[in-house]
Amino acid sequence: MSFAAMTLAALCLDVLLGWPARVYAAVGHPVSWLGRLVAALDRRLNRASDGALGRRALGALAVALTLAAAALPALALQAALPGGLAGVLLGGALAFPLIAARSLHAHVAAVARPLGAGDLAAARAAVAMIVGRDPEGLDAAGLARAALESLAENASDGVVAPLFWGALAGLPGIAAYKAVNTLDSMIGHRTPRHEEFGKAAARLDDLANLLPARLTALLIAAASPAPKASLGVTLRDARRHRSPNAGWPEAAMAGALGVRLSGPRAYAGRVAPEPWLNAGAPDPDARTLARGLALYVRATALAGGALALLALLALA
Repeated sequence: MSFAAMTLAALCLDVLLGWPARVYAAVGHPVSWLGRLVAALDRRLNRASDGALGRRALGALAVALTLAAAALPALALQAALPGGLAGVLLGGALAFPLIAARSLHAHVAAVARPLGAGDLAAARAAVAMIVGRDPEGLDAAGLARAALESLAENASDGVVAPLFWGALAGLPGIAAYKAVNTLDSMIGHRTPRHEEFGKAAARLDDLANLLPARLTALLIAAASPAPKASLGVTLRDARRHRSPNAGWPEAAMAGALGVRLSGPRAYAGRVAPEPWLNAGAPDPDARTLARGLALYVRATALAGGALALLALLALA
């Protein structure tokens, strides 16, 4: 079976269907299932009495158990798939819940609509659903900036990275990636509780996103009306970001739209003095956010085109 074709089928199903709210209400979502497992492992294994080295080892055990819980059933399902088009379509149907192209667009559009209408209260409520910073002190430019940064970073984490690992390793690849990403989002934080226990999860997430983040930057630049500017800002500023990976798609987005992103932001009453990406450019506004959504759609379409090309090459 062509993993690229299967992953393309998954992307198409996600774009067309998404994960219906009624289904989520009834059974949840595969990522929420993984989240419950990670939370249970965190409660049982993350004990202050074990010391730094013990907590690192137990955190690595939590990573291994979560990866096994995600990848082994996916491997068994993939082995049971029929050959040919039927296998591609069935594999795509199993994989599409692990791609977030449609939901990412919906969450960012939920910020763009009230922001464009001047309803900052509604825009703050919507942006609180997709970023960790405190939205109450954000003005219109800050809201647009937060939404664009989330759009760029999650275009990598929620779309390109699952497509990359799915095309490379099929269902086990995409399932294992989502396990790693879920682990990082839940325990990969530099807090007193998770500094040691989450170290393995954070390091593995950095490694898993190393290539996808850079591919996302290339896709954004290629889909941009100003590809040279996008690549120039990316190469100059991406490494200034606090994250080894998130700076690449965010810098590409900043250069493509001709605005500045990142910069200082507030978390739980504390201001993090983050450097600017594309410093000196103007702040984004509601129209910039709408342009960013259109750019995201084009970049996602390019990713689909790349998968189609890989699938055709596999047939040749």
